[in-house]
Amino acid sequence: MLRWSLLLVVLVLALTACAKVEGSGRSQLKLMPDSTMNSQGAAAYAAVKQSEKPCTDQATVAWVTRLGQRLAVAQPQVTSDRKFQYEFTVLESESVNAFCLPGGKVAVYTGILPYAENEAGLAAVLGHEIAHATCDHGNERVSQNMITGFGQSALAVGLQQAGYQQDTSTMILAAAGGLTQVGILLPYSRSHELEADALGLKYMAAAGYDPREAVKFWQRFATLGGSGPSFMSTHPQSEDRAARLAELMPAALVIYEKAPVKYGAGEPVPAQYRK
Repeated sequence: MLRWSLLLVVLVLALTACAKVEGSGRSQLKLMPDSTMNSQGAAAYAAVKQSEKPCTDQATVAWVTRLGQRLAVAQPQVTSDRKFQYEFTVLESESVNAFCLPGGKVAVYTGILPYAENEAGLAAVLGHEIAHATCDHGNERVSQNMITGFGQSALAVGLQQAGYQQDTSTMILAAAGGLTQVGILLPYSRSHELEADALGLKYMAAAGYDPREAVKFWQRFATLGGSGPSFMSTHPQSEDRAARLAELMPAALVIYEKAPVKYGAGEPVPAQYRK
């Protein structure tokens, strides 16, 4: 009875916690307060900085931070000011990655710099990651997991009450979990990635970086390859992203032309990270 009551509460919240994603207008579910997400983002960021090796090359740190701050200034020119306390950290690692946690906590792994090649290439990455945060994708993901978690619990209780044997119940729950991943959670994640691509392109253009460099970045990134069919991936294929960004380029170029300062491709990445 308690689980059913909790499920009912969550369903009521789901019906009253719908919002619109700024930029795309897509409806999204947000059950967590922004303050909670930002607090969790700051805590996770602190944990990452403690566990990962920081980049000690001050020139590289300054290069990344300067670029990040330009994007942070440009972000409210494109979408509403989220009042994020932006922070940028560079981590010395071969991991080809970067992220932005709720609240504007950004980390760049040096492994991605050779693929960025220049400021605009990294601006495409960071604009994309910042867009995840401004679109509240983290909140939406947590909310989805809450709903599906309660749904799985309710299904387990229903199977037990219906008298199914343990082995049969386990098989049904596993199948339901798989369908949830393929049919709901993974497609939503791909939509998140595409929304972040589109909005990040505008962020980098507003910051004065040539958005056409984003297409070149994803074409370079495609050389990393991938594994498994694209429909099982939370990230669209790099070639697909490059093609879609090319379609969005006319609108991004309008924003770029209005930028008060134009950096074009910007400076190349520090020498030690060039291919």
